[in-house]
Amino acid sequence: MRSVDKASAAVLAAFLAVASAHAQVPLADFARAPQFRDIKISPQGDYLAASAVVDGKAVLSLIHLDGMKGVNLRPRDLDEIADFWWAAPHRLVYSVSQKTGGLEQPVATGELFAVNADGSSQKMLAGFRVKGDPVIVAPILPLFSDDRRVLISASRWTSDRDGSYPTAAWLDLDSGSVTRIVTAPIRNAQFVADNDGDVRFASAQGTDQAWRVYYREKKGEWELLFDESKHHFEGFPVRFGRSGSEVYVKCAGSRSVDGLCRWNVATRTLTAVWSDGEVVPDELLPTFDEKDAFAIRSTPGRPQSTLIDASAPEAKLLAAMSAQFPGEYVRFTSHTRDGRKVVVLVAAADDPGSFYLYDADARKAGFLFARMPWIKPEAMSKVEPIVVKARDGTALHGYLARPQGREQAKGLPLVVYVHGGPFGVRDLWEFDPTVQALASRGYAVLQVNYRGSGGYGGAFERAGYREWGGRMQDDVTDATRWAIEQGIADPKRVCSFGASYGGYAALEGAVKEPDLYRCAIGYVGVYDLTLMYRRGDVPQSKYGENYLKRVLGEDEAVLWDRSPIAHLDRLHAKVMLIVGGADTRVPPIYGENLHYALDKAHVEHEWLYRRTEGHGFYEEANRTDLLERVVAFLDRNIGAAAH
Repeated sequence: MRSVDKASAAVLAAFLAVASAHAQVPLADFARAPQFRDIKISPQGDYLAASAVVDGKAVLSLIHLDGMKGVNLRPRDLDEIADFWWAAPHRLVYSVSQKTGGLEQPVATGELFAVNADGSSQKMLAGFRVKGDPVIVAPILPLFSDDRRVLISASRWTSDRDGSYPTAAWLDLDSGSVTRIVTAPIRNAQFVADNDGDVRFASAQGTDQAWRVYYREKKGEWELLFDESKHHFEGFPVRFGRSGSEVYVKCAGSRSVDGLCRWNVATRTLTAVWSDGEVVPDELLPTFDEKDAFAIRSTPGRPQSTLIDASAPEAKLLAAMSAQFPGEYVRFTSHTRDGRKVVVLVAAADDPGSFYLYDADARKAGFLFARMPWIKPEAMSKVEPIVVKARDGTALHGYLARPQGREQAKGLPLVVYVHGGPFGVRDLWEFDPTVQALASRGYAVLQVNYRGSGGYGGAFERAGYREWGGRMQDDVTDATRWAIEQGIADPKRVCSFGASYGGYAALEGAVKEPDLYRCAIGYVGVYDLTLMYRRGDVPQSKYGENYLKRVLGEDEAVLWDRSPIAHLDRLHAKVMLIVGGADTRVPPIYGENLHYALDKAHVEHEWLYRRTEGHGFYEEANRTDLLERVVAFLDRNIGAAAH
């Protein structure tokens, strides 16, 4: 045996210790819901409110900073906390959601409640369960409140699946009385108010899929400002600036990728503020007085903030906090009205995130809570942004995770993990429990934002229209081949995996490129495109029907040819199907039909069906079982045991 010097032995011991700790992370830990989702500080800085998970249910925790003691507010019946906002120094408004079974996550009920910071004076303010007032309500964001009332959008409940015309109104924080301001001139409109609380914009996408933006002077009448069905894209309002004379709008930027402009209220002209030419602005970061924005967040690979006003105190604090946490992304979640105390979230793709409280008087940030304290970032895998060239030269962005300690390894078993949607959705540089679970078991994980994904401009998204099984699928194929050509992946040990559209892409890849994938895992996926117009909740409205016509096309022969179920004779890969029996988005018939077709073709496959789950598994025990079954399937087909 060769002798090993002490330095090498120490390095080896450290490596083995990290690897051992990493391998021992139970899959159940990745399936657990975060202990804390969001934390917001009260306007005067004496209370914290947090959405926390207790006994598997999201509750509202109210914590007095003096002593860090408080109460948990548990919504009634099947309700869970959805979101919350400080509307007065010691009074919050919150919304709730319910797990209906059809979709993966609980769905907002369209109700608003209020409660004092100490948990007293809890009251349902508005919503369908308020007697005699069948409305659906939500705050108009950014939240505008004068400590007695809050600005909301209220829509009458209707059986019309295409929605109704919402009304902007004032909601009294104590009595729940509603004072109407103005009704939108278009269904399902989103309102934008100025810094005085006057509602000035209403915008929405119509049943014809065209966007329209309406504008009104203070307390004036609506006028149509932009109609996508008649004109080119001009801009969508985001928020007013400090002076009230200009509005930040998403506008046409360079290389057909949306940018950010200011729209002058008096002259009605646009002035460019920011354009990346690669990605769109994700959000505007507000100043602490909520009257303006100081930075633009975007995500070319890792999230980044571009300063609008580098001299702003918020900008200086962001720079200081970012320097304190290198390699992580820093975001302000809330602040006091004077900006002296700020709740800061620090997170990364290998870190679920921790909350800190910055105190300007003490000039330091103190730790509050970790989102998932049982997850140790040092035991997680790094996730690196990548850029791949598609066969036609299109730049495709994505992410690559490799097992910890094997960041430079070659010939790894690879899971191509395809996101759902597909349109307007994208993979992000953020903690993904599934990615980390797979990497913890020795798999490299590849994610690609194929054309059609959001975040890269309207032209990139539209390039995916009617390309299910076409160029969208080729993008996934090209990214997979890139990983093989780079030596990252063992070409004989590649598996595709995805949910919803990702489940479709996983199986479509297996029949379109039968020699590329050793296995394919379809999770609540679509496997017969001809069913899309007849089954599921999307085609149940005129809007949904027109959406399908726009993004899928209507040629049934083409749709059938691009359906995985139509080409099982080409299938070489091992298959696993995961189905939720209560799924209303992609009903179980999609998975069941493929299941029966595989049986008829005498193709062995793994079948995981949960009767009570919807479009994605929600119950922790079921998510744990899913991960364990997926990992076991991968181990058999592309893991070490597959050699």
